[in-house]
Amino acid sequence: MDLPHHGYRATKPRARAAPPAGDSVLFDDTSSAPPVMNSQGFYTPGHNMAGPPNDMHGGSAVNNLFTDPMANAAMMYGSSIANQGKDIVNKEISRFMSVNKLKYFFAVDTRYVLKKLMILMFPYTHQDWEVRYHRDTPLTPRQDVNAPDLYIPSMAFITYILLAGMALGIQKRFSPEVLGLCASTALVWIIIEVLIMLLSLYLLTVHSDLSTFDLIAYSGYKYVGMIFTVLCGLLFGSDGYYVALVWSSCALMFFIVRSLKMKILPSISSDSMGMGSNNKPQLRLYITVATAVFQPIIIYWLTSHLVR
Repeated sequence: MDLPHHGYRATKPRARAAPPAGDSVLFDDTSSAPPVMNSQGFYTPGHNMAGPPNDMHGGSAVNNLFTDPMANAAMMYGSSIANQGKDIVNKEISRFMSVNKLKYFFAVDTRYVLKKLMILMFPYTHQDWEVRYHRDTPLTPRQDVNAPDLYIPSMAFITYILLAGMALGIQKRFSPEVLGLCASTALVWIIIEVLIMLLSLYLLTVHSDLSTFDLIAYSGYKYVGMIFTVLCGLLFGSDGYYVALVWSSCALMFFIVRSLKMKILPSISSDSMGMGSNNKPQLRLYITVATAVFQPIIIYWLTSHLVR
């Protein structure tokens, strides 16, 4: 029977010898059989003649996904939920910490850092301690050297941890656990100091324009003296350590007293605890002195174990 010549031409299959009668045939041998052809002489769609690769099918599936209106609606809904979650997180963070206020404490430059370090180590030569304002807003640290900042305390904290690791390594006592304990102890002491300061101002009803960031900044300045003390201890032994400890402690106490004196103000509200208005300056003086005296104790506690 002749087939119409459309596409491929049909070929006559070659005859194969029948298998031996004694052997059972499990599968038919179709290795040499021609592909199945339809009535018009073309190969059937079920037979794979080097069909398109699988990645083309995957690409079409992805295109169908983006053109599907239900998929687009689901993606838009997920994006809106993500944006709402981001706004909620930013709102909750802003309740406890203002990003703009935090940027204020890092608005420093090289000139400010150098002058501030000189004041921290040699505060006796500094004369003007008043914080300057512009339209009831304090000037940024780069514009006023008396303004507190968080750049120097944060960098000094990191430097102290690195120096502690080096000191422990020199003494053959270094381990990650000991270094982690040193860092966590220094951080906890700052938190305790700030909490005590806030609680004292609240219980004694002393009005002050000190913010939490201000207290963290003034508490963190001690790390500059701690670095100086540890370096002197490593270079000159125990004698150098104690000389540097006395110098840095006195300098820090003088700096704290002069700085907080301009920040802690007497209360202008009526005293509900029965104290007269004449006692407010004394309370301010007590809080300032107590904060200053507390600094050498922390410096010695955090540095004495690093120098032997």
